[in-house]
Amino acid sequence: MSESTIGIIVNGATGRMGYRQHLVRSLLAIRDQGGVVTKDGTRQQIELMIIGRNEVTLKELADKHGIEHYTTDLDAALADPRWTIYFDALVTQARVKGIKKAIAAGKHVYTEKPTAESSEEAFELARLAAEAGIKNGVVHDKLYLPGLQKLKRLIESGFFGQILSVRGEFGYWVFEGDWQAAQRPSWNYRSEDGGGIIVDMFPHWNYVFENLFGRVESVYARTATHIPTRVGEDGEPYTATADDAAYGVFDLEGGIVAQVNSSWVVRVDRKELVEFQVDGTLGSAVVGLFGAKIQPRNATPRPTWNPDLAETHDYTADWLEVPVNDVFENGFKTQWEQFLLHVIEDAPHEFDFLAGARGVRLAEAGLESNATGRRIDLPAN
Repeated sequence: MSESTIGIIVNGATGRMGYRQHLVRSLLAIRDQGGVVTKDGTRQQIELMIIGRNEVTLKELADKHGIEHYTTDLDAALADPRWTIYFDALVTQARVKGIKKAIAAGKHVYTEKPTAESSEEAFELARLAAEAGIKNGVVHDKLYLPGLQKLKRLIESGFFGQILSVRGEFGYWVFEGDWQAAQRPSWNYRSEDGGGIIVDMFPHWNYVFENLFGRVESVYARTATHIPTRVGEDGEPYTATADDAAYGVFDLEGGIVAQVNSSWVVRVDRKELVEFQVDGTLGSAVVGLFGAKIQPRNATPRPTWNPDLAETHDYTADWLEVPVNDVFENGFKTQWEQFLLHVIEDAPHEFDFLAGARGVRLAEAGLESNATGRRIDLPAN
C-alpha cells in the first residue's frame, strides 16, 4: 500500500468529549492502526494538531500521546495548508465562531453537536459550507451504538410490521456537587452558558428519529429544573438556570408516536442508561446502548389485569435476546473513519450541517413548546 497523510485540527482537545471520545478513542486509535484504507488500497494516515486555551496542559497531553503539534493560536493553525480538516469539540457558545473561521479558510469541517445555539445560526453554517464547497459533518454517535444498529436491522427486516410507537428513557442521577462531585461540568446547568438537557439531548433524538423511524413532524415538551441550586467545581453554590429534565412527545411521519424522558435527576432502574421500546403490529423490541431483546407477535403472552392477586408471571422472561452477529467498534471512531473517507474519496456521509441544524431546530421547538404550553409543528425541509 502507498501511504499519505491528512492533517486534522482538533479544537477543544482538552475537554471531556474532545479528549476521551474523539482524541483518545477515535483519532489516536485510527493513527495507531495506520490510518484509513481507501477503496483503491491506498493507506491514508492522519496527523494531528491539538488546540486549547492552556499551553501547559496541551504540552502534557501531546507528550503523553506522542502528538507533535499543538498550539493555542487557532488562526495560525487555520492558515497552515498542511491541516485539511477542522474538528470542533468546544462548548456550544464558542462553536460558530470557530467553524466560520474554518470555512473561510477552506477547511473541511467536522463538529460535535449542537452545531450552534440557534437554528438560524445552524442553518447559516450549512449555507456557508455549501457555498464554500467544503465537506462537512456532524457527530451522530448514537446511531453507531450496537443496540441501535441491531434495532436498525430489525426495522429493515420488517420485524415490527407497522411501527406504532417509540418510548425512550434516558438519564441518570448527576450529583449536586455538595457531598459528592458532579459527573458533569457546572455549565450544563446554566442556560446563560449554553446548558440545559433539551439543547443537549433533543439534537440526538432528532437524528435517531430521522434515521430509524422518520422525520419529526411536531413536538410537545415539558421541562423542569428539579434541582435549583448546585455546587460548582470551585466548591461554591450556584443557581441552576437551565432545565435538568425534559419530557417530550414527538409525532413522527407515518403516524408513529414517540415519547422520550431525558433526565439528569433520575435514579436508574434499567439495564442501561438509555433504553428505547419500539412496538409494532408484528413485534416489539427493547434496545439500549448494547443490548436488544425482542418479542414477536406469535410469542406475546396474554396478560390479565387482576389487582386482587399478586403477580406471579415473569414478563421479562418472555423476551428473546438478539445475538451479537457483528463486531461493533466505538461509534465515534467508526463515524470518524467514514468522515475521513468522505473527505479523501467522496465516500457517502449523509450526516451534514443540515442534519445538525434540524437537531438544533427541534431543541428550539421543544423550548418553545415548554414556554407556550403548545404543540409545535416542524417544517418538512
